[in-house]
Amino acid sequence: MTILIEHQPQFGIEVEEKKIPVDEKELVLHDGGFVAPVTNSFGQTFRDYDADGERQPGVENFYKINHFNQTYDFVRRMRQEYGKLNRVEMSIWECCELLNDVVDESDPDLDEPQIEHLLQTAEAIRRDYPNEDWLHLTGLIHDLGKVLLLPSFGGLPQWAVVGDTFPVGCAFDESIVHHKYFKGNPDFNNPAYNTKHGVYWEGCGLNNVYMSWGHDDYMYLVLISKSLRITFLSMSDIFLQEKMS
Repeated sequence: MTILIEHQPQFGIEVEEKKIPVDEKELVLHDGGFVAPVTNSFGQTFRDYDADGERQPGVENFYKINHFNQTYDFVRRMRQEYGKLNRVEMSIWECCELLNDVVDESDPDLDEPQIEHLLQTAEAIRRDYPNEDWLHLTGLIHDLGKVLLLPSFGGLPQWAVVGDTFPVGCAFDESIVHHKYFKGNPDFNNPAYNTKHGVYWEGCGLNNVYMSWGHDDYMYLVLISKSLRITFLSMSDIFLQEKMS
């Protein structure tokens, strides 16, 4: 049972609560917003990093290592190296199949191979939003960057590939999962990086912000490169058509 308040409450005025029965495993659209499910398809809560369970010790140890090593200098080196995009060229499905033996150590919810996760995600989105084909594709490819764990892509350790992302080069916000482990990060006590804005400035925009390195940033670089390539080819076609006409 999910309780929603349809209008913003005003002081001194009682607002009647409207109770709407909701399947705890379904994502429901209501009045322009979402009622988030309480549990996932396996009956487990989402991203509860403090709940007791078989995966909890391993997940916490993952974030301890991750928070120690994700420094501003490390992220810049990784971006420069992997931004070359000179590892492997393959189709999306070939890339999906590579994730058949990849399990995300940072995920407290499931320990299934990532190929199952991306297929479940894409199919769930297609069921709920059948007309949004771009969103189906987004669900399918959103974790493909985890191929960075494989030898052909550099064989990076889990702490440098998976896990929640956060800005580097500025103070680590206390809302970040297992924030306490940042005390071991060299940037934590570095005055160049541990202030609110750090190396950035207010209003600088996300394009100028470095995020912790991993599969998300890598996939972003891949997609940006492909987008620019497609745009270039399209412009070339237009130029040739105009020249021939």
